[in-house]
Amino acid sequence: MSLTNKVKISFFIIIVFPVLMIGLFGISLGKYQIEEMEENYDISLDGQSEIFDKTAMLDLITESIRDKVNEEISGEGFNPSDRNVWKSFDNENCIDITSIIVNYKGRFIYNGLYNEDTNIVSLLPQYDNAADVSVATYYIRGNSSYIIKPVTFICREGEFGTVYITGKIGHMLPEIKSLIVEFIIISILLMVMTGACLSLWIYKSILKPINNLKDATMNITAGNLEFTLSYPKDDEFGRLYDAYEEMRVHLKQSIEENLKNDTESKELISNISHDLKTPITAIKGYVEGIMDGVADTPEKMDKYIKTIYNKANDMDRLIGELTVYSRIDTNSIPYHFVKLNVWDYFDDCIEELSTELDSKGFKLNYFNYTDKNAEVVADPEQLKRVINNIISNSLKYNDKEEGIINIRIKDQKDFIHFEIEDNGKGVSSEELPYIFERFYRTDASRNSKRGGSGIGLSIVKKIIEAHGGTIWAFSTQGTGLSIHFILKKTDATDDYSEYTYTQEVKKGGRKKDFDSRRRRKHSRAGEGLSGDVGLSGGDRDKG
Repeated sequence: MSLTNKVKISFFIIIVFPVLMIGLFGISLGKYQIEEMEENYDISLDGQSEIFDKTAMLDLITESIRDKVNEEISGEGFNPSDRNVWKSFDNENCIDITSIIVNYKGRFIYNGLYNEDTNIVSLLPQYDNAADVSVATYYIRGNSSYIIKPVTFICREGEFGTVYITGKIGHMLPEIKSLIVEFIIISILLMVMTGACLSLWIYKSILKPINNLKDATMNITAGNLEFTLSYPKDDEFGRLYDAYEEMRVHLKQSIEENLKNDTESKELISNISHDLKTPITAIKGYVEGIMDGVADTPEKMDKYIKTIYNKANDMDRLIGELTVYSRIDTNSIPYHFVKLNVWDYFDDCIEELSTELDSKGFKLNYFNYTDKNAEVVADPEQLKRVINNIISNSLKYNDKEEGIINIRIKDQKDFIHFEIEDNGKGVSSEELPYIFERFYRTDASRNSKRGGSGIGLSIVKKIIEAHGGTIWAFSTQGTGLSIHFILKKTDATDDYSEYTYTQEVKKGGRKKDFDSRRRRKHSRAGEGLSGDVGLSGGDRDKG
């Protein structure tokens, strides 16, 4: 339930519910008291409103007493001059707020008001005969207000008398007082119960979630992020909890990332120290050899100078690699995307690579299965860096006498699929998921002669992702590593981001089928890592 609806319900509970309940209880109490009063005072009430009308109620009550006076007068043995008779009648038929005053033979023989209001007698009208009683009801004000109903009678002796039935307007009936007290008590109880229920509901639905958020904030302030915030309802608090939990997760990830970066930075410093120390030590040694005259022949001098030059190039390459990674990691490297014809661009790349690989004793096989007009949007310089880094990694970890590198380019509908494969030592299945992570090296030994910062493939991954592509790898330890990446064609229309996992490899699950299909599809090119009749060096299959 949304917070808005809760506010509306709260308003209903606070305003409408108590009013309705108090009204229902008031009607029930009123009916009950009406029945009690009708029974106690022998009256008939038409509605609940009459019980709050003092005059109407007293008028009804005195009407019943008047009828009883008439019955008393007409009874046998009635002695109107006996004061005790009237006193007995008053005690039996009148209640606290009513009484009678009797005038007989021109004088007042009984006053039921006793000492409450003796002046009222002097204000009463006196009648000589029944015909003079022209007004049925009087209102007389003495010390209190009274309603007076005169009842005339003539006894057997022919004497005339008047019974004045009085009722105090200033007092209320006990039942009415009881009704009001009970109504007030019930109203208070209903409001207290309503407030208690509403408070409990508000606490559970509003205050409790707020307190949980407060506790979560205190945990975060104290640096404790090992907790989970969850709210079972889909309302404002639920969305707030989700946002807060997302913030907590991001904050935790950020802290973990910072710790990881700090660890990696320390590792990087250690790697750099090692990787720079090796060529510097070599340069220093060869320079000392030249200074000590060890290089005493032109051939030795040439060898020493070339070695110094190569080691300096290794240092320059390492520093350049770190600089590039730093710029990529901070998103400060500029990309210049242009349309590249796949054939033209890779023709030039293969020309450059073949010379370098030939000089190092590696065989290069190049297979291009794309349409000659196929184009991708890419940064030429950064794409070249991707290829160079992958091949450099293959050269570094190749332990075969005859190293082979296969480059295959395939047209896959809306994207171009690139594959660079070697016949090196490969990567174990445990290490394969981590080869694109920065500073990760499969040979973690600092005494490794291969060197390297461990960021070459991480640079590749970042560049490919910046191009909107995807990169992944296959490997069988001891037989080589195959790195794949895809780039979208310029005229692509379909989404291809899930291709690598859903259409082709499914995290390696369909690798065998894919390799079989690949061999069938490209058998005409005669490719392979062992015994291939593929094209090498500057030759390329363009058919």
